[in-house]
Amino acid sequence: MNPRTDGLHRAASVLGASKRVRTVFIGSGGFGRESLWRLEDHPEVRLVGVVTAPPRPAGRGQRTTTSTIHGVADELGIKMILTPERLRAPESIAAVLALEPELLVLADYGQIVPSELLGVRYGALNLHPSLLPRHRGASPIPAAILAGDAETGVTLMKMDAGLDTGPIVAQERVALDGTETTPVLEERLELVADGLLNDNVGPWIRGERLATPQPAEGATLTRPLRREDGRLDPRRSAVELERQVRAYQPWPGSFVDTPLGRIVVWSASAGASGGPPAGSFDERGLGVGDGERLWLIEVQPAGGKPMTWEAFLRGRPSIVGSAVTPAP
Repeated sequence: MNPRTDGLHRAASVLGASKRVRTVFIGSGGFGRESLWRLEDHPEVRLVGVVTAPPRPAGRGQRTTTSTIHGVADELGIKMILTPERLRAPESIAAVLALEPELLVLADYGQIVPSELLGVRYGALNLHPSLLPRHRGASPIPAAILAGDAETGVTLMKMDAGLDTGPIVAQERVALDGTETTPVLEERLELVADGLLNDNVGPWIRGERLATPQPAEGATLTRPLRREDGRLDPRRSAVELERQVRAYQPWPGSFVDTPLGRIVVWSASAGASGGPPAGSFDERGLGVGDGERLWLIEVQPAGGKPMTWEAFLRGRPSIVGSAVTPAP
């Protein structure tokens, strides 16, 4: 952090330490849920508004649904809930600034925060579910599972104009055992983020916690996931595909197209050897890699419900010996 900026931050903190800091929370997904509850109760924070995604059609019925954070804000009785389509639009920026925020706290929002909002008195703090600079960007939790990382964590950073490049205020590490799915790990990191924010937002406001630049080494960048990312490629190893099955829950899911239609794979394990030819099925699963097998445990046929692989085979025995249909 720039020494001049540090000095201004400390001076502002001394002047404002006796009052609760006007704070706007920005987020949409479940990762920020506990942190929003925490801010509402924090003795040094006055939560004056929430910015979240606008209502969207969701589910098979395409029913209009508000974001997870919108639901929490409603439970808390927060009156100022902004749902801009584009936060960078001038009218959206003006609406946030009209709340006169002194601090922004962001978690799992999905849009770039414009620079006009980063210059508030205490800056903008971002809770990011990875050990930055590793796994910057839109999908850090699946990325950690896909990579087979031995640990991940949560970083509290002061936002700058880059994509998750700002200086680090605090981090907490979390060990991984190689069985995590994305939803389970997200819930775990959500609680870690809550504690990390609670422990550091007060000292940050008082100027007792400074941010340090991210290391130049070890930076990786993730991107938003697409539906086609979920396609299981039988040319890859069983270990890689088993990680994919865990990482891509609930979106985009992991699937193969077959002569009997699309099969979504919800649970699998890696077999080291003895599988059928890559891309073909036997009674135990899918042949992949170089003679390996992806043992299929729970699957879901097109238009059906999740079931065990054994139950799937009882109703569709002709899948044995058939092959995965190539991508269109």
